Amino acid sequence: MNQLASWWDGAELWIAGLPFIPQVILVLAVMIPLCFGIAWVLDRFLSAVFVLVGRAEADPAVRADGQTRVGGS
Repeated sequence: MNQLASWWDGAELWIAGLPFIPQVILVLAVMIPLCFGIAWVLDRFLSAVFVLVGRAEADPAVRADGQTRVGGS
């Protein structure tokens, strides 16, 4: 555990030592994909849980044949 804490402290100090603009770019480059990934996994997981519980809602924009309804079709 000490090795992980030491590594984290080193990474944190390295990021804190960067100028502001590289900090922002680095944080955004890591956090945006990470947040999208977490949101996608949570969406899939909760959708599966709702289907198992019987609480899944049908999407009215999707037909039974899998085609998306557009406009007045």
